[in-house]
Amino acid sequence: MKIAYFDCFSGISGDMTLGALVDLGTDPETLKSELAKLNLDEYELSFAKVKKHGITGTKANVDLHHHEHPDHHHGRHLSDILQLINESELTDDVKAKSKLVFTRLGEAEAKVHDVDIEEVHFHEVGAVDSIVDIVGSVIGISILGIDKIYSSPLPLGQGFVRSSHGVIPVPAPATVELLKGVSTKHTEIQGELVTPTGAAIISTLTEGFGIMPEMVIEKVGYGAGTKDLAEQPNLLRIILGTKKDSYESDTINVVETNIDDMSSQIYDALINKLLTIGAVDVFMTPIIMKKSRPAVKLTVLVDSEHLEDACDYIFAETTTMGVRIYETNRKKLSREMVDVETEYGKVSVKLGKIGDEVLKVLPEYEDCKRLSEKNNVPIMKIHQAVLKAFSSFINK
Repeated sequence: MKIAYFDCFSGISGDMTLGALVDLGTDPETLKSELAKLNLDEYELSFAKVKKHGITGTKANVDLHHHEHPDHHHGRHLSDILQLINESELTDDVKAKSKLVFTRLGEAEAKVHDVDIEEVHFHEVGAVDSIVDIVGSVIGISILGIDKIYSSPLPLGQGFVRSSHGVIPVPAPATVELLKGVSTKHTEIQGELVTPTGAAIISTLTEGFGIMPEMVIEKVGYGAGTKDLAEQPNLLRIILGTKKDSYESDTINVVETNIDDMSSQIYDALINKLLTIGAVDVFMTPIIMKKSRPAVKLTVLVDSEHLEDACDYIFAETTTMGVRIYETNRKKLSREMVDVETEYGKVSVKLGKIGDEVLKVLPEYEDCKRLSEKNNVPIMKIHQAVLKAFSSFINK
């Protein structure tokens, strides 16, 4: 499997992504030939080697022919862009991913400005350079044969920038909207490190944000941003490598608190509520606290998107005065749900896999319980029937 890790130490933008993919080995002429299938003749695309703090990267430049298109100053609607992609001769995969990136970008702009998505004039977002950056990046990923993309947490600058809507804060409102659920970190750098286009590309196409996954490194490419930063090189680094089918990996937040003065009756509702609002798992561990008091350590596994909700509920519904939070790495089997038909009825089955190899077959307990009561047979008999039916299902 070929994977790419986007090391966004100075953020990410559309042109940085396109430049890094060319630096990795995407042939510029092949890329231009594919982009020509958009039938968009309002630009010239070129690439140049530049240095940022002594590190050489590739800068993607889109020179616009403003006079050739009357809509250029007024922007395009999402439907115009999607139609442009649909009517092209690009591959179905490139079309689908490009449209997904633009649709998410349009949804973010519509949310920020409180308008229907078709009322959004894309201005910078829908301008020709951004179409080239987004579609070109998807094409580059396809040309390089990248199967999965991972990313580092995204650094965010601060300050203000001028846009077609006026002066807006950094990061831009659309960028923040796109980065919901994404690992980010604050920096003291004045200026925009993550652009809306860059946020749309990476948040749509990546498998997850965190440390670099295990891989055999094959190539490294650097895409240069326009600005020169005093603090660090304004580059996006993409590390290309391969790995065998193995465990999936990601990061998760662990929230812990010790409780020694609460009725045990409350825990049932607490666990159910935490799972309902998005916790991955909730469990309790008996512990002995100071003065030899028996207590419970409540542990909640939750992703970044639902972290604050979990903390809010713990503070509201328990006696605790504080929680411990830390991020940890996970390795896990990939999961797939299938329906298996048995002589007693249909049961959902969770499969744990490495690549195409099935290592775990786990019938859903609630389905087994329901069929057990319906057919008046032991749950274990239902469970055995599921495994037997699944074996026949796999053989077919």
